[in-house]
Amino acid sequence: MPAPLPVRDGLNPTRIRMPDPPASYPTVVAYLKARFPDDADALAAKIDAGEVVDARGTPITATTPLVPRADVWLHRDPPAEPEVPFALPVLHADRDLVVVDKPHFLATTPRGRFVVQSAVVRLRRELGNDELSPAHRLDRLTAGVLVFTARPDVRRAYQEMFAARAVTKVYEAVAPVGDVPSLMRSRIVKTRESLQAREVPGEVNAETRVEIIDTAGDLALYRLRPTTGKTHQLRVHLASAGIPIVGDSLYPVPREVAVDDYRDPLRLLARSIAFDDPITGAPRRFESARTLPPFGPPTDGRSPRG
Repeated sequence: MPAPLPVRDGLNPTRIRMPDPPASYPTVVAYLKARFPDDADALAAKIDAGEVVDARGTPITATTPLVPRADVWLHRDPPAEPEVPFALPVLHADRDLVVVDKPHFLATTPRGRFVVQSAVVRLRRELGNDELSPAHRLDRLTAGVLVFTARPDVRRAYQEMFAARAVTKVYEAVAPVGDVPSLMRSRIVKTRESLQAREVPGEVNAETRVEIIDTAGDLALYRLRPTTGKTHQLRVHLASAGIPIVGDSLYPVPREVAVDDYRDPLRLLARSIAFDDPITGAPRRFESARTLPPFGPPTDGRSPRG
């Protein structure tokens, strides 16, 4: 079921599910104020203005009874967040797709502290298209090619193509020179309790092909071709080989870095994406124009927005 509120200023509405029974709150308003005490005044103003609605689009009032497991929708005020001051160049745009060259430090979608400072919200605002939606994801710290669908009619076809891994992805990374196997295979798991993914015994679920493109002193530029898409797969594989990616603040050992400290980006780049278009059948390929120092000028997260 579609959201009963439209996208506003590039931001999707927020859905809030009422608690399971037995619910001890007589009204929706009582529950919202208890759940979000710091936002009680702002919520009251939104309710008075008719901006909080149920799944049918009917405005919630002060006396609307709470229905367990029902949904209400509203537009949350975005949190204060530092601006990510780097460009989001458009590599390609047509009726179906918009492809961008995402910088380091910019999230793909709103999450946690990063709402407005996400590629989808920024792109919707810059292009004036609230129907833009990511066909896949890149981590906030990873730069490179990121594909968006431009209209809802084609969204499912492209998202299913990525989910089915019918896409050839090539990454580049800067890491210490090391004796790395050309094919790295392991089982990688990621739980909510830990920021890190980890390798564990068991059936292989992560494969990465690795080759060295160039060297500069004790550093190498690696080409990485993942055939699977586990969380943090490339970072985990290189760290487990004893050559963690330069600038990695999570592997092999987490270190604290301020969210607005852009001095040492993760040297990981989604270099290219290729696929047969699920709508037209035509071959498509998109390539990043970024480089990773010292194997090129700093066209990554240290480049200011232009």
